Amino acid sequence: MAITLSEPAVERVKHFLENRGSGLGVRVGVTTTGCSGLAYLIEFVDDVNSDDEVFAQDGVNVIIDKKSLVYLDGTEVDFVREGLNEGFQFNNPNQKAACGCGESFTV
Repeated sequence: MAITLSEPAVERVKHFLENRGSGLGVRVGVTTTGCSGLAYLIEFVDDVNSDDEVFAQDGVNVIIDKKSLVYLDGTEVDFVREGLNEGFQFNNPNQKAACGCGESFTV
């Protein structure tokens, strides 16, 4: 698999999908933005596009478009809680640098 979810991330995605009541899975990708060039994207998926790759892990479908797959190969998505903050964290071995605010990255 090109991308994996940690156990906490799988459970969180399942929780979100159950609360939403619909959806095929979650899209993980990159978008062009920020001072370093790329930013991570995670969103619900209701339809799979022709250029998508679908990976199933522990009952969760992870959908990635082929353009993003190049940047995300080998990435683990984790769900972390630190104090009052919680969110998805991307552990990407391809990431070379990130901007100071953590909003964007380069490969």
